[in-house]
Amino acid sequence: MQETISREQAWTLLKTYNHDPFHLQHALTVEGVMRWYARELGYAQEEAFWGVVGLLHDIDFEAYPEEHCRKAPELLRAAGVSEEVIHGVCSHGYELTVNVKPEHLMEKVLYAVDELTGLIWAVAIIRPSKQVADLELKSVKKKYKTPAFAAGCSRPVIERGAAMLGWELDTLIAKTILAMRSFEAKLPALMNL
Repeated sequence: MQETISREQAWTLLKTYNHDPFHLQHALTVEGVMRWYARELGYAQEEAFWGVVGLLHDIDFEAYPEEHCRKAPELLRAAGVSEEVIHGVCSHGYELTVNVKPEHLMEKVLYAVDELTGLIWAVAIIRPSKQVADLELKSVKKKYKTPAFAAGCSRPVIERGAAMLGWELDTLIAKTILAMRSFEAKLPALMNL
């Protein structure tokens, strides 16, 4: 699989339609998580592809919130992005905003981790360290069970994602914490590129 767009081009394209630091940090987080999973699951040769899909997954969210995952194909095609990337980007909106089913393992991972990364960050920032580095599974699980906490992070989507992967929810959460730890220290520098 080819990303057909460099990581630098993808970052520039993302920033054309997204300016809110929260959205940019989320995109970088999902990119980092996707790259980690590519290596972890035996797809290291596709790491750049997985990362670009993660980086661009919410390209239309800020500028076109009512058309999320429906406007993305137009924006991405105009930039010359491959249909594989477009399918991957749109698949994270499966049964939410579009009917593009996650097929490739990468798409299933994206579907599963998109909402989860937001929940994990929300748990991390209320801790004294404000970091994922010392965050444990039990802390995330405790907050996961409180629907009002990080209410915008859909638990049903996270659970469907775990089921798509054939994983227990605890496995998905634990792996995603490890993924987020792997690049957390680099995130501030990436925000300033």
